[in-house]
Amino acid sequence: MAPIGRRAWSPGSGSEIITSMSDADRDKWERRYSEGSYTARTHPTALLEEWLTRLPRGRALDMACGAGRNALYLAAAGYQVDAMDISAVALARGAARAVELGVEVNWINVDLDTAELSPDSYDLVVVARYVNRGITDALMASLREGGHLVYEQHFFTDREVDGPRSQSFRLRPNELLEMFRDLRVLYYREGLKTDRDGRTMALAQLIACKGSPGF
Repeated sequence: MAPIGRRAWSPGSGSEIITSMSDADRDKWERRYSEGSYTARTHPTALLEEWLTRLPRGRALDMACGAGRNALYLAAAGYQVDAMDISAVALARGAARAVELGVEVNWINVDLDTAELSPDSYDLVVVARYVNRGITDALMASLREGGHLVYEQHFFTDREVDGPRSQSFRLRPNELLEMFRDLRVLYYREGLKTDRDGRTMALAQLIACKGSPGF
């Protein structure tokens, strides 16, 4: 991966964080994490847990990782993990947790609109509850042959659910399939899910592979 922006020390991790951020987005997320948002959300995405034994091992990317719940889970499972997010506060929280767990994660603080992903770099890419339609091609290109994508995002529904109020952060029916149409789909679902904290979400979930999945 090509370096992005200037380098800065990663609190608590002993590694570097690479920075280049949009001020408006950065300030919004810094404020949320500084106020303690998502502190209870330490468990990995259920979809990732369910599929872990069927996913390729090696190098992984957790895109829009927040405080790193999925990155930490993957690192504990033996992956070499890059974790990207715009919030330095969130990454510092993840780095502190990594020290507690005794795992290593490469925390990358970057504006995700301008993040540079090298082609053929990852065996696994995870995107949980984040949508950025402008980086779809880059995510697919970053997968190695046989690499897998695990993607989960909120979608449109008339039901009363939790999650983002802005419709721009919700996917249309089958939009996630269309976004990653060049990958081989192994699993797809749109429906309601109840999180561990009891909140009901409308989620589109995708597992897809670049090239042959090996069967």
